[in-house]
This record gives sequence, C-alpha cells and structure tokens, in this order.
Amino acid sequence: MGEFDLIERYFKRPERHTARVALGIGDDCALLQPAPGTQLAISCDMLVEGRHFVATMDPFKLGHKSLAVNLSDLAACGARPLAFTLALALPRADEAWLAPFAQGLLALADAHGCELIGGDTTQGPLNICITVFGEVPVVNGRSQALLRSGAQAGDDLYVSGNVGDARLALEVLRGSVSVPEAVFNAARMRLETPTPRVALGLALRGIANAAIDVSDGLLGDLGHILKQSGVGATVDVDIATTLVAAYAYSTGATGQFDINFSPDHWRRWALSGGDDYELLFTAPTSARQAVAAAAQSSQTTVTRIGQIDAEHGLRLVDAQGQPVSNRYASFDHFA
Repeated sequence: MGEFDLIERYFKRPERHTARVALGIGDDCALLQPAPGTQLAISCDMLVEGRHFVATMDPFKLGHKSLAVNLSDLAACGARPLAFTLALALPRADEAWLAPFAQGLLALADAHGCELIGGDTTQGPLNICITVFGEVPVVNGRSQALLRSGAQAGDDLYVSGNVGDARLALEVLRGSVSVPEAVFNAARMRLETPTPRVALGLALRGIANAAIDVSDGLLGDLGHILKQSGVGATVDVDIATTLVAAYAYSTGATGQFDINFSPDHWRRWALSGGDDYELLFTAPTSARQAVAAAAQSSQTTVTRIGQIDAEHGLRLVDAQGQPVSNRYASFDHFA
C-alpha cells in the first residue's frame, strides 16, 4: 500500500465543506474561512512512541488521545474547534494498526465537529503530529480568548475534573506501585483516553481571567500562568489530593478497596503527575456563581484549590493552612 493509497483509504472522507472549511484534503493547501469578527486559534502537539506512549497501546485509544491533547489546548483558550491536520510517520503501512487508529481519531473529531483537512505521511519511527484550528470571537475589538496572562491578585484558582490518575496508571504500568485491577482500569482510561474540556472552555469565556490545560503537571502548568500574569498563588494540597479519583479508595471508606499510599504519593500524583488534560483557570471571587453555572452547563466538575496572590511565588498549604514544602517538580522533556 502506497502513501496516497493509505491516505485515501483511512483518512480521506467525503467532502463536507462547511462555512469555515472551504477546501479540505486533496490540494496543496486547505482553505479555512474564519467567520467575521473572529480570530483563529492554532495549536500543535507531537506524540512520539517511547516518549508519550508505549508501542503496545491500543491504536484506537492512541488515535483518540492524539487529537484530544490538541482539543484540550483549544479548550484552554476558549476556542471552538474547526479543523486539524495530521502529520504521521509510520515504520510500515500496517492496516491492522491504521484502521483502528483512524477510527479513534475521527470519532473524536466528529464528536467536536472538527474536520481533518490535510497533513503528511512518511516512513520512519512512529510519530504523530497534529495541528488544530479553532475559532474565538472578537467583541468590540477585544478577543474573547482565554490566555495565561490574565490572572489577577485575589482570583480564585480552579481545576476541572480529576488530576493525578494518569500518573497513577503510568506508575502501575512501570511496576513501581500496585493497585486493585478496577482502580487501575479506571486510571488507565484517564491516561489513554483523556476528555478535552471544550464545552467548559467555551462556557468560561467572559468569566475566567486566565486558563491553561494541565498536560505536564498541575503545579508546573500553574507556573506558566503565574509567570505570564506576574502574580503568585497559594494552593491547598490536601484539596488537590482528593482530586486523584483513586484517593476515594485510600481508606477503604467506600467499602471496596484499601489503598495504602503515603500522603506524599497522593500529593505527587495530583500536583506534578501530568497527562490530565484538565483545565486550570482563575476567576474573580465575584464570579463564583458564574463558574458554577459554567460547570453545570458543560457537565464538568470544577474544584476551587487556591487563590492568586499579589506576592510572587508559589505557596503550598495543607488543610490547616500550614506550609507544605514544594518538592513536586512537573515533567520537562529536557530537564
């Protein structure tokens, strides 16, 4: 099977030109037509075998995750998905792998109305690179995009969903910890098929002051907001710890499991685990009802985990407000 046969069989679909996609796959360039009064939001992510996923990962789930991590960036910007391109390096044209990969990728694309409009394929070590395009309105000359630079002293600090489960699953796969099978299966789902919080990102436009998606770890990604906004923050690590879904079983309170990990384990997974693809955002205290309404309308839980401070730096405290040492480094490809 040649390169163009591969594209034709697995990735080219019947033309479905929309008001935004004027020309898709089949020419030297795709053509996008942004709506009047909007900006294009563009993001690119790369997944490399052996670095971001293992060779044995289910290709359907890998197709899902490849697009999900990009849609998560659009969510953090408050952008509505429009289209994406796919650059794919493959060791060989393996039909048994390509079919489910394409199915997982395109199923998530269809769920978000995001059209595949082009890309490239080549032979080489397995590498998946997606560029995604979204749309953000401009109102009275001002972009409605959510940025990392808008956090204000006094803002509440929130995170959506659960954090830490993807890292727990990774530790189980590495053989460094052991948990009951049901707990591992739930955590592994969070690692391999994350949910991009697009609906929440759209609902937070005009409410949140700053936002970022949690990809490399909660504290590390929070650091980007603090740096670009010129502010500091205080985070309640005990609240964050409860956001590791498996934590509910840590004392056997559910009557199902008793998972005996130290508090430091739970904190490390919640604060620096990475691969969560949840939204971390700030909003004024006066917007608490609006944040709750955005969470409800998007069917996404959000939890207030701290506050933004005028004083620079990051401060961690426990449930009693006592300082906690910050030794929870997030992921860095080159560190």
